[in-house]
Amino acid sequence: MNRIADYALIGDCHSAALVGRDGAIDWACFPRFDSPAVFCRLLDAERGGAFEIVPADVRETRRAYLDDTNVLVTTFGCARGVLELTDCMPVSPLDPAEPTKVRSYHSILRRLRCRGGAVDISATVAPRFEYGLFAPRFLLTGERSAEIVGGADAIWVSASAPLQCDGEGIRGRWRLSAGEDVWMEAAWSPTSEMRDPSSAPDATELARRLNSTIAFWLTWMRRCWYEGEHGGHVRRSALVLKALTYAPTGAVVAAPTTSLPEAIGGVRNWDYRYTWIRDATLTLISLFVLGFRDEADEFKTWLERTGAGRPQDLQIMYGILGERSLPERELPHLVGHRGSAPVRIGNGAVKQMQLDAYGQILEAGYLYAKAGGRLTPENWRFLAGLTDIVCTRWRNPDHGIWEMRDAPRHFTHSKLNCWVALDRATRMAARQGLTAEVERWKPERDAIRAYLLEEAAPTGWFQQAAGLAAPDASTLLVPALGLLPTTHPAVLRTIDIVRRDLECEGIVYRYLTSDGLPSGEGAFLLCSFWLVDTLTHAGRLEEAEGLLARLLALANDVGLYAEEVDPTSREALGNFPQAFAHMALVLSCAHLSAAKAGHVPFQGTHDYAELALDRLLARSER
Repeated sequence: MNRIADYALIGDCHSAALVGRDGAIDWACFPRFDSPAVFCRLLDAERGGAFEIVPADVRETRRAYLDDTNVLVTTFGCARGVLELTDCMPVSPLDPAEPTKVRSYHSILRRLRCRGGAVDISATVAPRFEYGLFAPRFLLTGERSAEIVGGADAIWVSASAPLQCDGEGIRGRWRLSAGEDVWMEAAWSPTSEMRDPSSAPDATELARRLNSTIAFWLTWMRRCWYEGEHGGHVRRSALVLKALTYAPTGAVVAAPTTSLPEAIGGVRNWDYRYTWIRDATLTLISLFVLGFRDEADEFKTWLERTGAGRPQDLQIMYGILGERSLPERELPHLVGHRGSAPVRIGNGAVKQMQLDAYGQILEAGYLYAKAGGRLTPENWRFLAGLTDIVCTRWRNPDHGIWEMRDAPRHFTHSKLNCWVALDRATRMAARQGLTAEVERWKPERDAIRAYLLEEAAPTGWFQQAAGLAAPDASTLLVPALGLLPTTHPAVLRTIDIVRRDLECEGIVYRYLTSDGLPSGEGAFLLCSFWLVDTLTHAGRLEEAEGLLARLLALANDVGLYAEEVDPTSREALGNFPQAFAHMALVLSCAHLSAAKAGHVPFQGTHDYAELALDRLLARSER
């Protein structure tokens, strides 16, 4: 069975699929990221279903994305020839003037091309709808087309070579010689929209869709301004983040998968196919500092619709269409990835109180406005309403950024982001001459700052929560969000304690305290990039560069990251690929490149993201 790091991502800004190193598509959901899986062998080797391409006598495999695209090319060196497999989920722009508007075909497109010699190939399309709950009906509709129907879902298979059918799947067996191609497409539709078999796309149409998809990604990436070091990693991360954006609404999913374990055999298996306010705003900030402003505009619109203009109704997360109810349940018929049960869909954290979400939104709004984005009067009323809520709620305990499933606590990170909310709102109000708001919010902002210095750092370093003297990697954000300079003694002491207690082989764990669940998780890549940022802005560039190099080496062979990694084995763990990790990589590379060029001040108090934005704005004015 493929391991997590053996997969590559393809996507169409509506959904995504994972392609194994062996050429099998073991995970795909249609028509949305959070739809029931059509292929989910990722979570059960027997029941899950897959779309396999199996060349005979493979001796070596290598793969890479076409530059600046999400089109994957896997090359199999076989005993008698070489097979090149090109995979994508085809897309095309709906309007060249609006790059965020994307047409999806809700399909997986595969081109098999013999690059030399001769290769025998076996292909199997065997979906198992509704997370492998049942086997569908398979039927040939022509020599080179088939339908697969079950429940609410249908898959339409088209090929440029003959197909066969049995009770388990649609199959093809071919021998290709040098220069010969076979094209295949598996396209989803609801069973209420049955298709005419004569309308199946031929090889010419499939080639056009592939070329259109390549052109779409190349056009989008031309907007990327990044010229610093590690450009390949940064650009790949930008492409991942775009692929995790749901084009119809602008929502960003945390990852395209569910229930990939944080420890093999463990129970920390969660559904990440939703939009967390925190994850999405940080992702959009990272795209924003790379020059992708349209995505920020789309997310702002999504947030307006989702919040419905009522600050008191804000949740920490939503479905990608703005759904508020995401009931969590287990799927006992699936054994889980490599036996890691339970498999869960939905997410029970949706109803948690997480105060840091307010700070993330106000930070994003502040940066958006500073970059020239237009905040309407209605936008401002919404942000002001959120700020007023922070004034009344910041003294309450919550479940925190790590969504602990035990008693709420007074987390340092949560209070820090409440301070951010009031600080950024106060700044925006002052710029608009709104003295009443400034006078109302400034005392609360200052009270939170005093609380953080007294209650969150009673012994000279920032602990996980008031009354809990334990380290937490999220406290590395104290200087990153502009509360204190990196030279402050409490910040320096916090860095030392986090490194002493949470760092292992250059990778940082989130925390070590009990959180209401059985123990067992990997080190957290997001936290590791936070440490890079803190070292960078402290002027410790050699340390930051060494740590960043170790983190970049943890990407898989096509540049993708899961949520976590085992520090000893270096095995990828958790949902994959994860937006948080790729967002953090973008910012860490941008910060360190700027620092090495002399563009980062090592003294004083700064918002790291604002510094990055200032550099972008200065560049655009040149």
